[in-house]
Amino acid sequence: MELLITTIVTFFAGMGAGLGTGFAGMSAAAVISPMLITFLGIEPYMAVGIALSSDVLASAISAYTYGKNKNLDIKNGLIMMASVLVFTVVGSYVSSLVPSTAMGNVSVFMTLLLGIKFIVKPVMTTKEAMMDVSAKKRAIQSIFCGVLIGFICGFVGAGGGMMMLLILTSVLGYELKTAVGTSVFIMTFTALTGAVSHFAIGGRPDLLVWISCIVFTLFWARVAAVFANKAEPKTLNRATGIILVILGAVVLLFSALT
Repeated sequence: MELLITTIVTFFAGMGAGLGTGFAGMSAAAVISPMLITFLGIEPYMAVGIALSSDVLASAISAYTYGKNKNLDIKNGLIMMASVLVFTVVGSYVSSLVPSTAMGNVSVFMTLLLGIKFIVKPVMTTKEAMMDVSAKKRAIQSIFCGVLIGFICGFVGAGGGMMMLLILTSVLGYELKTAVGTSVFIMTFTALTGAVSHFAIGGRPDLLVWISCIVFTLFWARVAAVFANKAEPKTLNRATGIILVILGAVVLLFSALT
């Protein structure tokens, strides 16, 4: 019975996380962590570690799929990733110096709002419009946006994937597919860093839960990424928006139960 419950919970957790990653570059931690904590009673720190490790392969396969379809900006992605990693540490340090505040649901509300935005006001920027920005300007923008994303993620402790997608589409003017492709490319490395540090500090996770989450998240991320790269921009915006709204609402419900 315990095996059945574990399989069901990890399947739906992986499905939600994989669809969120493949469609919108959302961090698996936003979906997997609350489900593992609520239904399997896993310690929160370990649940985040499992979620981050599930993110690594799911983000990698998504990035590969987007890259194969020429929807990935590796050069500026690397620049932004360096800024994100450095200033996540800075934000985390600053956060430790100030009184703690209730920021737990920030990424969930961001997921909901971003989902509604994609439905109501789709991102219809074209690749041609993206190319109008000079390489130097884009590199500078990537550095500053990486600093902002990293600091906020380190200070708040959540929201990396959604923050990247919002800034890539709204501030840097990326078209949606390239924004998601670049986001999951960056997340592959940030999730790996986070997962290694969590397991180094927290110890070895439950192998069945860990492997199940990785496999199910990887499968659904691949399905979502393949569909997303074939979809028309308007269809992709709506599909992404609907999935984000559903995931945001479900995670908010799980958070209320914990």
